[in-house]
Amino acid sequence: MKKLNLKDVSHYVEDNIGTFHLKRISGLTDLKLKKVLGKKNPYLFKAKYVLTAQEIIKSITDAYISSQEETIFGDWLEGLAIFINEKVSNGRKSGINGIDLEFDKNNIRYIVTIKSGPNWGNSSQISKLIADFKTAKKTLRTSNSKINVIAVNGCCYGRDNQPDKGDYFKYCGQKFWEFISGDSNLYTKIIEPLGHMAKERNDDFIKSYSQMINKFTREFANEFCKANGEIDWQKLVKFNSSIKT
Repeated sequence: MKKLNLKDVSHYVEDNIGTFHLKRISGLTDLKLKKVLGKKNPYLFKAKYVLTAQEIIKSITDAYISSQEETIFGDWLEGLAIFINEKVSNGRKSGINGIDLEFDKNNIRYIVTIKSGPNWGNSSQISKLIADFKTAKKTLRTSNSKINVIAVNGCCYGRDNQPDKGDYFKYCGQKFWEFISGDSNLYTKIIEPLGHMAKERNDDFIKSYSQMINKFTREFANEFCKANGEIDWQKLVKFNSSIKT
């Protein structure tokens, strides 16, 4: 394993972090009010005594953005992790279904699935992860029966104090970044480069976000508010939950 040059990481971040911000804005552009309203619980808004169109719009939009950003940035961090491992261990993006990263160290082939945080899946998703690992091991051993393969679920943040899961290992946060880089402090070193031009890029996002809130509020008021400005809850619930004919 070669020593990681942090300047390489900084350059990678500077060259690629713009992709994350552009996808954030693109996600807002592609968002449609009725599509989101159809997936939200109208009874909850009524129970919480929501009285204005903007309250509803901000609530559904912020929830959507939070979920979207977690996915987008998780994918971005996966790319960063593969880049770092490529620099120190000649790692590579795996071509095996369900596997993100492959690399060799100490005569062991590591197959890694990268997730954003530790609480990423339910029981069926964990079962699929295990199945993917077993299939990947079988695929690799078909071409080399003597190969020693270890499966790892890597999580970019958080912690798991019981990493040995039987069928695979789960490394989170500091342990994960050290595992792919050999640097026990990398998890803190990468935080600074991630802020490259963050304010400038976030200003662009806030502008797009504010425009979308205003646009959706107007659309909602036109479609689901009475002439006196009161929310038409009957119409909103029917739109969300009535039987389609």
